[in-house]
Amino acid sequence: MTVKVNDSCIACGACESVCDAVFSIEDKAVVNESAVADNIEAVKEAADACPVGAIEVE
Repeated sequence: MTVKVNDSCIACGACESVCDAVFSIEDKAVVNESAVADNIEAVKEAADACPVGAIEVE
């Protein structure tokens, strides 16, 4: 699974509040790729929670 945060990210922190093992907020959300495999369901939930649809899960 590949997880990317596109440039529409507004750094609101919704993804981090759902799955802080994978997402952290700097200037925009940053993905900890090494934690994605162990948190797939939470990553999908975080993507759904993003108000601007900035998280791309493939």
